[in-house]
Amino acid sequence: MDFQFNFAVDENENSEADAHFLLLGSPKDKQESREKSREAADPAADSSLKLAAAKHRDEAASKKKLCVKAAKEHSIPEDLNKVLENKVMETVLDLIHVKLSVVEMTCSGDADSEGIVSNSVSSHSDLIPGVYEGGLKIWECTFDLMDYFSEAEIEFTNKTVLDLGCGAGLLGIAALRGEAARVHFQDYNSTVIDEITLPNVVANCTSEGRGMGSGKDRKASKPPSKRPRKAEGSPDVLKRCRFFSGEWSQVSQLLLNSNKPCSKYDVILTSETIYNPDYYSALHDTLAQLLDRNGRVYLASKVHYFGVGGGVYLFEKFLEERNVFRTRMVKTIDQGLQRCIMEIAFKNSC
Repeated sequence: MDFQFNFAVDENENSEADAHFLLLGSPKDKQESREKSREAADPAADSSLKLAAAKHRDEAASKKKLCVKAAKEHSIPEDLNKVLENKVMETVLDLIHVKLSVVEMTCSGDADSEGIVSNSVSSHSDLIPGVYEGGLKIWECTFDLMDYFSEAEIEFTNKTVLDLGCGAGLLGIAALRGEAARVHFQDYNSTVIDEITLPNVVANCTSEGRGMGSGKDRKASKPPSKRPRKAEGSPDVLKRCRFFSGEWSQVSQLLLNSNKPCSKYDVILTSETIYNPDYYSALHDTLAQLLDRNGRVYLASKVHYFGVGGGVYLFEKFLEERNVFRTRMVKTIDQGLQRCIMEIAFKNSC
């Protein structure tokens, strides 16, 4: 905002004012005067200073990029009741999940070692870049993608599946229901994995929370109680699951360099993960490293994320420029904010 002031002074007053300013000028004014004199006297020196400043900014930006969240694999406790302890459950699309509002009220101390719950609540924000990436909420595109599984009859039987940016893990749970051979879950935040994803998978795998078959009998199953659940037995389906937290590139390296053999994924599922263009390169490289040569990625996204800048068409353009994948829009949803489902595959795949 610019401000303009008009002073009416005669010539003598102006001269006196100038003299007074020169005598009483602040150290900052004198410093600026000296710098201007130096710049006029030595343009080369000024150029060197600017180059040095630019270099410093570039180095700072590089260091910031290097500060990525380390990857971690989360073990499944032997006592599954501890996973569901004090959890209040509800159901959506016949899948059981932790009531997120209760998690926000009860998760503190060691259970929220990252501070994401307290930070999210205090800032009234579902997104704090580099700190909390939205896993405490089930986003609407998740439901779009689950509907698409049924409409397109996506086949998960005997497939290896990655739920990338999983949050509540509903997409991966749907793949387990479809008799996937293995399902891995990844979220940026370890708190999300421990307090939301893992309990959701356990709740849907217990004998009380049946429905890990083909999904054809979904309507026949009864809604679960909202009371805290108890896990009964140790279902074999949990042996087909692994859980990871951390930044995408770090998780990729952990998977590829792990002592446990990890083949590439037949299917990668991801929803609402392209809101920030700054993450596109890491996401692209993760898909390129982890997807099987003939595998498929199913990505659900809003057309545009206001205030952040990302969106499905921007990511599509990014992929085209990288020239590794081919893309196809398989569904568009026009209710509310326009949303799309994109299928991604390697250019030379079947």
